[in-house]
Amino acid sequence: MCTLHTSNYSLVLLIQLSLLSFDLFVNSFSELLRTEPAVQLVLFIIQDIAILFNLIIILLMLFNTYVFQVGLVAILLERFRTMLMLSALYLTFSIILHSWLMNLRWLNTNRFIWTEGLQVLFVFQRAASVLYYYFYKRTSEYLGDPRLYEDSPWLRDMFFTARLQMMEAELILQLVKLFVE
Repeated sequence: MCTLHTSNYSLVLLIQLSLLSFDLFVNSFSELLRTEPAVQLVLFIIQDIAILFNLIIILLMLFNTYVFQVGLVAILLERFRTMLMLSALYLTFSIILHSWLMNLRWLNTNRFIWTEGLQVLFVFQRAASVLYYYFYKRTSEYLGDPRLYEDSPWLRDMFFTARLQMMEAELILQLVKLFVE
């Protein structure tokens, strides 16, 4: 059985929140460095890697739960689907925005270049970032719940419900086969 120790969780939470803080810092101040494209490029690359690391950390924490280990993956996916999709969307928006910004500004550091498409993408990326920060922080704190790392009455009820649903589906499938034949 897998348990989550407070010291391990505190360290993981500290790493996650540090990566989120760095991401927020880059989103807030990267435009001030538009005259230094090399520095901006390095910050963008580190930011994208930090988003990816945060996603990997959350996935590892999900895989480490007792709920996952007993095979109730659907429960975890149902509960954390929004955060996982937002993380992927935010990473995609960030990579596209960073690539587009670097492509437009690399040789023209003295000009203020903002195309309409770039402005729209910028707004979408920043809006996605706010949602990403909220859902990521909420998920990382929720994954500290000890019920996810040990056998409990709640988990037994969920397992029993999942087995009943699976048995109902199998029964319906068998009935359909009988009527088809």
